Amino acid sequence: MLQDGSWGRYHGPHCDRLRDALAEFHDVEHVILCCSGTAAVELALRSVKVQPNDEVVMAAYDYKANFANVLTLQATPVLADTLPGVPVLDPKQLKNALSDKTKAIVCSHLHGCFADMAAVRAVAAEHGVPVIEDACQAAGGRLNGKAAGSIGDVGVLSFGGSKLLTAGRGGAVLTNDATVAQRIRLYTQRGNDAYPLSEMQAAVLLPQLQQLNERTHVRLQRVRQLLNALPADSPLTPALYPDPTDNVDDIPAFYKVAFHYDGEKVGGQSREDFATLARQNGVALDPAFAALHKTHSGRRFRAVGELPNAAALHEELMTLHHPVLLEGADQIDALVAAIQQ
Repeated sequence: MLQDGSWGRYHGPHCDRLRDALAEFHDVEHVILCCSGTAAVELALRSVKVQPNDEVVMAAYDYKANFANVLTLQATPVLADTLPGVPVLDPKQLKNALSDKTKAIVCSHLHGCFADMAAVRAVAAEHGVPVIEDACQAAGGRLNGKAAGSIGDVGVLSFGGSKLLTAGRGGAVLTNDATVAQRIRLYTQRGNDAYPLSEMQAAVLLPQLQQLNERTHVRLQRVRQLLNALPADSPLTPALYPDPTDNVDDIPAFYKVAFHYDGEKVGGQSREDFATLARQNGVALDPAFAALHKTHSGRRFRAVGELPNAAALHEELMTLHHPVLLEGADQIDALVAAIQQ
């Protein structure tokens, strides 16, 4: 790559190889590379023809850029509650969320949890609404034998600086719908690619993709070890769906590992103070996302009910970052000891 200068070309072999490799890995027909996961979500929304004054349904606990992307298209986010105790959309909330203005459902896999895609897709199909599957945190995961990102009508990946596949920046849109793919190409091609992933980024991603399955399995083994090692009196309890300790059909991808935090078990210590102490002890543990309805004006969205589950996640969820999960098994024991300390 350095010798032939292909790293610096507008059009070279590396992006083509990455597209082909991602298509094969996810068993999809079309892969559109782009500059970020956030851009991938925007392009996915545009590809299903979200217009001003339309509505897009998503979980009230989700990544804030998904919410912002809907507003960018001058549409309205409709916030539905999560499943109890876990950061994924509750399919039972969808019927009350959908309206004649609904143009899409954004369904995210977050913090090592899988959304119930089968149930979400069943409701969506009944109402003729496309599902955008946000797999930015789930690269390499498999749900019911299918790769995360390949189950919705449109899927999105992120190659951001901390992700399981990373080039510092970048993303991809996945679909089997040729019309969806063509809409994205028509929007992005303006004499050049307005949302590009570079040849250098593609070259960096290819070997990571080749190692992804192996690393996904290692991370899963380490999470199982971690959950078995946490004592009953730990202030952290897992917030994972499905349960990775006994589920053999699905393979979650742990970009983050989600935990509920109970400060009463450590003398009423706040979640923020606990995270600070954990970091001082070398544990990459942080408060998780803020719920969207807790951080945005009510004028900017429509809420479906009181959203109690998302509100609880807003107050008590914490996440462990993934790099430690590729270290040796002995490091998990040290991690548990550091958490307890």
